[in-house]
Amino acid sequence: MDFELIRSDRKTLSAEIRNGRLLVRAPRYASRDEIARFIMQNRPWIEKHMEKAVAAEKEKEGIRKLSTEEIRSLAEKACETIPQRVAFFAGKVGVTYGRITIRLQRTRWGSCSSKGNLNFNCLLMLTPPEVLDSVVVHELCHRKEMNHSRRFYAEIAKVMPDYAARRKWLKENGGRILAMVDTQAPE
Repeated sequence: MDFELIRSDRKTLSAEIRNGRLLVRAPRYASRDEIARFIMQNRPWIEKHMEKAVAAEKEKEGIRKLSTEEIRSLAEKACETIPQRVAFFAGKVGVTYGRITIRLQRTRWGSCSSKGNLNFNCLLMLTPPEVLDSVVVHELCHRKEMNHSRRFYAEIAKVMPDYAARRKWLKENGGRILAMVDTQAPE
């Protein structure tokens, strides 16, 4: 089985499918035999996720790309909408925040810096309002917990008990929205 190997100062082996290829991360000291055994033991998982990746790529082929003007329009709408949603939910979460930045991003819906600055993807304007709100709440809860621990998700649940359903929508549909961006165009 063909794969890319990345060695680093880690203790365990891991596998991921990225861009339709198998990526194996291994400790610097792991032998080739140990890596081969790991791949064989995880072959069912690898094959299942490779099939999913191939299917996802085929699905993306038929998706219409957004024009520069459409992206600009989404960004303008996001600059109006998202700060209002952040202000609304910041009070409910009980946090403050710094600067809000709207960008076109190819892989992320939002992020929160350690200084409290928030970044959001303008493509959120293509999601239902309740999904946009879930991303806003997610990032605001990072002001309390800068991780994805149980405590972090408990903070989200205090404000948004149905967060899991909203997150599920984004997992199931977000890839098609992200695929609407021409990967050749500059960000």
